[in-house]
Amino acid sequence: MRDIHATLMRGGTSKCWVFEHDALAVPGRGVDEVLLRLYGSPDPRQLDGVGGATSTTSKAVLLSPSARPDADVDYTFAQVGISDGRVDWTSNCGNCSAVVGPYALRRGWVAPTGDVTEVRVHNTNTDQLIVLEVATPGGEVQEEGDVVIPGVATPGLGVRMWFVDPGGRTTGALWPSGRRTDEIDGVPVTLVDAGAPVVVVPAGAVGLTGQESVSEIDADPALLARLDDIRRRGAVLMGLAAAPDQAARATPKLALAAAGVPGRSDLTIRMLSMGRAHPALAVTGSIALTLAAREPGTVLADLVSGDRDTVNLDMDTPAGVVSTAIADREGRTAVGVWRTARRLADALLALPEGAPRTHAERPTAGAAHAA
Repeated sequence: MRDIHATLMRGGTSKCWVFEHDALAVPGRGVDEVLLRLYGSPDPRQLDGVGGATSTTSKAVLLSPSARPDADVDYTFAQVGISDGRVDWTSNCGNCSAVVGPYALRRGWVAPTGDVTEVRVHNTNTDQLIVLEVATPGGEVQEEGDVVIPGVATPGLGVRMWFVDPGGRTTGALWPSGRRTDEIDGVPVTLVDAGAPVVVVPAGAVGLTGQESVSEIDADPALLARLDDIRRRGAVLMGLAAAPDQAARATPKLALAAAGVPGRSDLTIRMLSMGRAHPALAVTGSIALTLAAREPGTVLADLVSGDRDTVNLDMDTPAGVVSTAIADREGRTAVGVWRTARRLADALLALPEGAPRTHAERPTAGAAHAA
């Protein structure tokens, strides 16, 4: 066995194991292989590993101090596949991004500068600058807080995240197809790349109200298959894949959109993650939705009220209302959202030597005992 240092953290509505880059450098073994073995994949329960057996709890964060003049930390995100035995590096996780600031402060990579400390993060998946505002009252590193966000039952340390100049970070354009509205399988969609590439689908166009619960969506395999087909065909139009069957599992994301609840929200959103309904909202997806909602000609512009505030956006999700804001940071557009973070455990993860054998190669317990 080889011990791998790691920290388990909650960021927003996700949980992720945080590794420093060097910790996953195992001679003779690739990072993908190491992560899959540590997480217990492929296995729908991830029984023989530390994965959480859901898309929001089978995530990895790789960190190191940055040599870039505009960043303090380099951050790489990995979505560790549960049953398919693959690691997806094509996107960022906005919820997990929230842990980077508290981790860097605790490790001493960034020194507190007052009651609030900015931690500049370079996400390597998307070449995105994210500025995290972390509470450091009295210039002291803090690990607890009293901020509550939708989808998390307990308070945590508040982290305000600003995605700076987020448009086109993956595809090179805010509107990758060159249009604000396209049509796929008879359904009008908006293809937008900001924070993450997203295929936005009006819920009504696929026979939904937009108010469906996570369990209702997940219980409809025909619906999930159709939405994934739309998502994959959207990937081709966005230049992310040469053919639908070559689209990555995590990129682009797909969001179902409907009108908001009067007096409560501007939009109602149901987002899919790794082929299933997201229990809340992918933060990177919320960045794309925020920019698309303010642009005429998108499917979202037809759903929000004409007199709504174009700086702030309130989105109803299965977990509650998620709010975003648009601001100017040194002449560049930035989209901000509040998340919370908490350190859950510091651990040594035991990595077995060598790759796991297939079922056919494994002796049964009785045979092993007889031997």
